[in-house]
Amino acid sequence: MGITRTRRISEEIKKVVSNLLLFELKDPRISRMTSVTSVDTTNDLRYTNIYISVYDPKADIDQTIEGLNKAKGFIRKEIGKAIDLRYTPEPIFIKDQSIEKGVYLTNLIKKVNENDDATAVHDADEISDDFEAEEDEEDMDDAADSDAEVEDSDV
Repeated sequence: MGITRTRRISEEIKKVVSNLLLFELKDPRISRMTSVTSVDTTNDLRYTNIYISVYDPKADIDQTIEGLNKAKGFIRKEIGKAIDLRYTPEPIFIKDQSIEKGVYLTNLIKKVNENDDATAVHDADEISDDFEAEEDEEDMDDAADSDAEVEDSDV
């Protein structure tokens, strides 16, 4: 079976399950802010992994997964009605933590950039201080050389 066919079926399953989440499922454990982020169907079309994300910070994703698992039979039946296949894949609900990981990585990058900016400002201050100190030393050396030349010319 072609990979493109499996992808198309996965996309159709994603549409069906998203529609069910919005309009059909009334379980109070399932948050209204639940989204299907991706769907992976096995090549033999026996199982489909449905990745679920909950955008509501107050909602518990484990309760949402539990509610979806309780409605698994209904969801499978609706997938079978919407998509004409010999076998309707069994849905397996998995919590998708990619959004949380993305936010975490973004915060880490911001911290590193802030530290780099602070370090860069500190380094720039040190460099300018070092540069000024070198200029002062050069000025003193030049003054000492000119004093030595004056003494040599006096002799």
